[in-house]
Amino acid sequence: MGQISIALVDDHPVLISGLKGLIGSTEGFEVVAQGSCAADAVEISSRFSPDILIMDLNMPGNAFEAISEINGKQKDIKVVAYTASSGIEHAVMALDAGAKGYILKGGTPEELVHGLRTVYLGETYITQGFATKVVLALRNASLRKLAADAIKLTVREQQIVRLLLNGRTNKEIGSSLTISEQTVKHYMSILMQKLRARNRIEAVIALQKMEAQRDQTLQ
Repeated sequence: MGQISIALVDDHPVLISGLKGLIGSTEGFEVVAQGSCAADAVEISSRFSPDILIMDLNMPGNAFEAISEINGKQKDIKVVAYTASSGIEHAVMALDAGAKGYILKGGTPEELVHGLRTVYLGETYITQGFATKVVLALRNASLRKLAADAIKLTVREQQIVRLLLNGRTNKEIGSSLTISEQTVKHYMSILMQKLRARNRIEAVIALQKMEAQRDQTLQ
């Protein structure tokens, strides 16, 4: 595996310098570009196509629109929000816009590196401890307006979705529905394909996006 290319966008020069030092000294990573505003994030993505773009949310321009634009045009670029904002709303907005990671600046360098590697491998990463609150926020929003018919869910799949969004394991879902764990795994496989999700967090995010699209249609 070659070097993982990283772009940094933050309007704090000292933080950028620190990140460059950390990432530059970490095996397997290289910093290829840096910027200081939302517009820079979009331009850097187009010009350099980094594997991962780390960006702050509180800087000049609309960071959420930038994430959405990057995600729409260059899906191979994995955007990681690296921010001091521990507000659930900002996390939901960033993930809904297409960010693959949400890492709080108060964490350790080791967590940041771990998060970047996780995102690079195709998973969604949220700062540990904070992740539970974010997922619960997404669950609650999805449960309020779940439009099962939008993805043509069967009755059984709808039952599994509701238990999934309540944090139940495959074994617990099977027990609640009086079916085997293997049968649950079969349904989960089909459900993940319908949602185009690779794990439970991405499934919740997919449902949140469906809700947003439904709201826009009804307006």
